[in-house]
Amino acid sequence: MMFDKVVQFNFPTIIRFGAGAINELPEYLRQNNLKSPLFVTDSVIAQLSFFKKITSDLGQKGISVIVFSDIHKNPVKSDVYKGTDVWDQTMRDSIIGVGGGAALDVARAIALRINHREDLFKYDDLIGGDIYVTNEVPPFITVPTTSGTGSEVGRSAIIADDETHQKKILFSPKLLAKIVFADPMLTMELPPFITAATGMDALTHNMEAFLAKNYNPLCDGIALEGISLIKDSLVTAVKQPDLAARSKMLVASMMGAIAFQKGLGVVHSLAHPLSSLLDTHHGLANAVNIPYGMQFNIAGFEDKFRRIARALELKDETGEAVVNYLFDLNSSINIPHKLRDINVKEEHLDTLADLAFADFAHPNNPKPVQREDFRQLYARAL
Repeated sequence: MMFDKVVQFNFPTIIRFGAGAINELPEYLRQNNLKSPLFVTDSVIAQLSFFKKITSDLGQKGISVIVFSDIHKNPVKSDVYKGTDVWDQTMRDSIIGVGGGAALDVARAIALRINHREDLFKYDDLIGGDIYVTNEVPPFITVPTTSGTGSEVGRSAIIADDETHQKKILFSPKLLAKIVFADPMLTMELPPFITAATGMDALTHNMEAFLAKNYNPLCDGIALEGISLIKDSLVTAVKQPDLAARSKMLVASMMGAIAFQKGLGVVHSLAHPLSSLLDTHHGLANAVNIPYGMQFNIAGFEDKFRRIARALELKDETGEAVVNYLFDLNSSINIPHKLRDINVKEEHLDTLADLAFADFAHPNNPKPVQREDFRQLYARAL
């Protein structure tokens, strides 16, 4: 496929994909009579030249831009409330999320909160709160700048409680972006570490979605293709990025996010507590844990691992070969094999195991995971 022209596909929302797609944003806003967007991003992206160019181009076309970037790298409820205050004070008419998972989650949660002003966690999907998402949301547009979570095509936002650090899921089909501008050029200058960590996040999404116990053969097919694309492109994207590798990674991360509507599993439940307790980058937390989580899942699911091995074009079509591939991949992109190398200590393990067992992801794992299993997996990875 050619990656240097913009193409459109709709799955499930409108995706404008390809080099230069972001240049279509001003005309889209004009056609939809949107004159005062609230840009939601993180403090790093807000300072980058490509972001300043996007906002200055809009300003020159008479569009009033306000930027909100006061968010944590693992978003919390107070971030969403602060962003809503900016919306209220500046009379906005739309929300444009620009960034990776954190920025897009906060943007989506602000979009929810505009017309749903009860306590944010009343809308937590894990307690059936989606039934309270009854009002409309303002026009919501997403612009991914990493190839990781795929939040740009999602319908949910993960936001943690400021005090307990427990993650909540805000979900509704209403929270799907109206349009996604997926421009691989915006990912070209991602530093190697972020490329590696977010890329492993995308791989984790695709692998866990494929293994998840819910029945959704459409997601299975998407996940296997996502795995194949990442196998083809991640190392190149980290070490010698070119447009083809960046484009494949951007597609694969969207595929992972579409596939994981089927569910996630043990790896995400291992990773989430590292982010909430120790502020570990989510992609890095997944990357270190994925070989151990996959090893846990092999017994009884050898057929599924055979299909993953085929997608990875491994000589041995076994679960153990998949696990070895994951360790080797981490080595090749400078991700450590052990939790101790990312500041996890022995005294953290019990708290981590408690949080992992309370996490929402592992009930969709192909096999049950008990609290003691989490404790053992952390100990093995330490």
